[in-house]
Amino acid sequence: MKLAIKNMVCDRCIKVVRDEMEALGLVVKQIELGSAEIEGELSVREAKLVKERLQANGFELLEDLRSVLVEHIKKLVIDEVQHLKGKKMKSMNFSDYLSEKCGYEYSYLSHLFSAVTGQTIERYVISQKIEKVKEWLSYGELTLSEIAWRLDYSSAAHLGNQFKKETGQTPGQFKKGAALARKALDRV
Repeated sequence: MKLAIKNMVCDRCIKVVRDEMEALGLVVKQIELGSAEIEGELSVREAKLVKERLQANGFELLEDLRSVLVEHIKKLVIDEVQHLKGKKMKSMNFSDYLSEKCGYEYSYLSHLFSAVTGQTIERYVISQKIEKVKEWLSYGELTLSEIAWRLDYSSAAHLGNQFKKETGQTPGQFKKGAALARKALDRV
């Protein structure tokens, strides 16, 4: 049985979900961001326990198909922006990528995402990119030009302008107080 799980954004999330499932005596076949596959079906009692354990750790078991699709979109965006999984950003635009991966027209995905989350996919992608920029700036290992190139911005100036618009600070101002301003990915 495959379970859709909201708010899984990193490898530690995968570990926590695996540990909780195994603590309940469930046999975990596979876990990835946004989902867990277990052996067999859940009884009503087991489903309640899974839901409670997930909620206690900041996750949510999704049962509504619309919510499942929105979480899949978020997972794809996080994989591309935060984890740079497929390096998609250099090869195709995000709307085509999401349509291909989800099997729906982008207009439907965009409308659904906005209706469920209250923000557009574009705004979500920008928010994820800005959080990645904050991460890289706080490490101090990359220049703004290198970050702009990695995140497929047309220039460092474009990235700097968008960063200031989103955060109210220039990238340089952010670097001076970096530890204070980052957000958890599931809060973006």
